[in-house]
Amino acid sequence: MGAPVDVVVVGSGPNGLAAAVTCARAGLGVLVLEEQPTAGGGARTLDLGLADGVVHDVCSAVHPLAWASPFFQEFDLPARGVELLTPPAQYAHPLPGGRAGVAYRDLARTVEHLGVDGRAWQRLLGPLVRDAGTLVALALGDKRSVPAGVLPRGVPTALHLARGVLEQGTALWSHRFVDDVAPALLTGVGAHAISRLPSPAAAGTALLLASLAHAGEGWPVPRGGSGAIVAALRADLEAHGGRVLTDRPVRRWVDLPPARCVLLSTGAGAAADLLGDRLPARTARALRRFRHGDGAAKVDLVLSGPVPWRAPEVGLAGTVHLGGTRAQLVAAEADVAAGRHAPAPVVLVSDPSVADPGRVVGGLRPLWTYAHVPAGSDVDVTEQVLAQLERAAPGVRDLVVASRCIPASRMAEHDANYVGGDISAGAVDLRQIVVRPTAAPDPYRLAEGVYLCSSATPPGPGVHGMPGWFAARRALRQVFDVGTAPRLAP
Repeated sequence: MGAPVDVVVVGSGPNGLAAAVTCARAGLGVLVLEEQPTAGGGARTLDLGLADGVVHDVCSAVHPLAWASPFFQEFDLPARGVELLTPPAQYAHPLPGGRAGVAYRDLARTVEHLGVDGRAWQRLLGPLVRDAGTLVALALGDKRSVPAGVLPRGVPTALHLARGVLEQGTALWSHRFVDDVAPALLTGVGAHAISRLPSPAAAGTALLLASLAHAGEGWPVPRGGSGAIVAALRADLEAHGGRVLTDRPVRRWVDLPPARCVLLSTGAGAAADLLGDRLPARTARALRRFRHGDGAAKVDLVLSGPVPWRAPEVGLAGTVHLGGTRAQLVAAEADVAAGRHAPAPVVLVSDPSVADPGRVVGGLRPLWTYAHVPAGSDVDVTEQVLAQLERAAPGVRDLVVASRCIPASRMAEHDANYVGGDISAGAVDLRQIVVRPTAAPDPYRLAEGVYLCSSATPPGPGVHGMPGWFAARRALRQVFDVGTAPRLAP
């Protein structure tokens, strides 16, 4: 693998690359090892061979956290040619009878369209939208310290967020709304946590993502796909002397080249296995106790035309949540949590061509979907996904040119961190959001010169690069005596 390096990073997803870029910017020699044939982890965009020229996002497709993240704010994706394209509507939620809730970037427009529940939506999300900076700082912090700028100015926002989580994460959630559209619209966002509903973790997810839909760039897609973010990170890394080697699996310590520091963008259990007796026994036990959540089964589709949504306004949204009313969503997620396949599962849908017409090639367009399933499920859920789509968009089956399903049990073949289809690299619940992956004061440092920088560390899942940034800055201070974090701007 060449001459010895200062830093080895295992894993080339957004977190691994964020760590690598940070270290390379500090003047260190950096080598990234990736087991897949292409870099990017869960943010890759690939031609799956389903239709000539049509590319699909392998995992993540829509990126509210890419513009909101402090790491990417400093890295400055737009200055590097990454265009974040905001769809006309951020997300939508079809309901029985041809109705739908739609979240527009304009909060006032959303409030107007929610009718009787518009003011309740405004009161819940308005304070968080107005102070999105504090919201993001709280959500994307290291969960061990108070983020800079929160005290004292952000205290009212923090208290409003806490009240919102207490309300929407418990049985109290039924008291705010009168009609069924707004609660379904908000619950569809909370379902990104893949957990029982209601729950504090799902409520926190809902309040964060729903608020970001009305702020900044909303819920954008990168022009050309998620791989554009990876390409920008890799280009900066290589411009500062770093290297990425693909097809380089790392399972044991002996698979690593000599280095002064190792940053692992791996799962918690995988890190324990890799480090073996180099870990204190207590730390190893804690990492192996870190729980994985339920799964997602991915279905990539190629369509010959736009999705014929029963409610036309749904076609304005880049993201659509399928699953029906709040009660139906609760029942479906309860089935999954109990180890059963829901008859009508929660399905997430992204049509990138709504914001990025260039994704349509020869009249064919990609459609990104996944269904929530029990952990480790080996079921091909194509039929269940199509059934959910057909309920909200009659005739969509006739547009399907090609499809491919990756069952939850095989998701780890495409990203080793997605054990059993857990795309969050660890169950998203209140405890594991805070105590992630262990209760250690420093959740990133595992041993002398070894750090964990994946979504198994705070602040958790999402394409935001924060675990890599936090871990790398600790490594710079503790291993290399670099007291000032390097600038990331172009």
